[in-house]
Amino acid sequence: MPDNRARYFSAALQVLLLGTFTYYGVKWLMDALDPTKKSRLAAQKQAEQLLKKIGVEGVQLSEYELAIAADLVDPLSMPVEWTQIGGLRETIEEVKETVILPFKQRDIFEGSALLSPPKGVLLYGPPGCGKTMIAKATAKEAGCRFLNLQVSSLTDKWYGESQKLAAAVFSLAVKLQPCIVFIDEIDSFLRARDKNDHEATAMMKAQFMSLWDGLLTDRNCQVIVMGATNRPQDVDKAIMRRMPASFHVGLPDEKQREEILRIILGEENVDNEVFLNLYELACITNGFSGSDLREVCRTAAMSCVRDYLREHSNESNSSLGSDIGSYAALRPITMSDLSNAALRYSTSVAMKS
Repeated sequence: MPDNRARYFSAALQVLLLGTFTYYGVKWLMDALDPTKKSRLAAQKQAEQLLKKIGVEGVQLSEYELAIAADLVDPLSMPVEWTQIGGLRETIEEVKETVILPFKQRDIFEGSALLSPPKGVLLYGPPGCGKTMIAKATAKEAGCRFLNLQVSSLTDKWYGESQKLAAAVFSLAVKLQPCIVFIDEIDSFLRARDKNDHEATAMMKAQFMSLWDGLLTDRNCQVIVMGATNRPQDVDKAIMRRMPASFHVGLPDEKQREEILRIILGEENVDNEVFLNLYELACITNGFSGSDLREVCRTAAMSCVRDYLREHSNESNSSLGSDIGSYAALRPITMSDLSNAALRYSTSVAMKS
């Protein structure tokens, strides 16, 4: 009998050792074969450093929350002010009233369910018109943490992991509240569902919407999901219902383009005639977005650089890498530079439209 007990004990010990060895062996093999492990560890380390930088201490985060936290944006890296956004005065005022005031004046707004801020905000309009700038400026003025969610952060090759990452988005945002979760090009992530969607993708979307509904039922939760798109018709209708506050950020008109140009050129070395004739430039840039206008100004500034290099090329043996001057030595940007740049760039704008 004692011999049998010894044999049973020995067999059980062998099974336990074999199971332990198998578990850690398989785990080691999976880690070794996982091409994303190094990048995930680097992202988690980056997230931990960023959390300390933005003053988040004593908050316990899971592995999945740390992976999502890598998409947090340091407020110091968002030097965006409302004064830097030209031509969108009415939209900005609406955003301030709808989104920012409830964050800054909680005592006034929390007394009524009707006054609670929307849990979803959609900015839609052509590309390059300032949607992302508005989102960043909103987070900055409202004093919110800004989670610039990348769709790639929610994708994982292991079954079920994407749902856990989707859950981590909301659990992290709640722990860091007040927080704005920003999804650029939301139509590519939460587009209209159809029968061709992969099962894992469909489950992740369902999980995302279910957790979003959790925000809607908690009036005291200071988390807002803000999306931006230039194709609102492609966004899932169920998502649109969760974003009741929608703001159109359209192409600027002549007066708005003049305002944008004045902001872009405000700190640049320009000829005196430029600011006297900005409306003329605004008129010949019909259909240009804010980013198009910035590119026009950049192209005009490059004309000054080219002229300077042409003049002084012999002094440096035509070497672009040589130190042949400074920005202060460049001639001012003229109206001619800007007009020529606008005419050249108009072809590109026509192709995009």
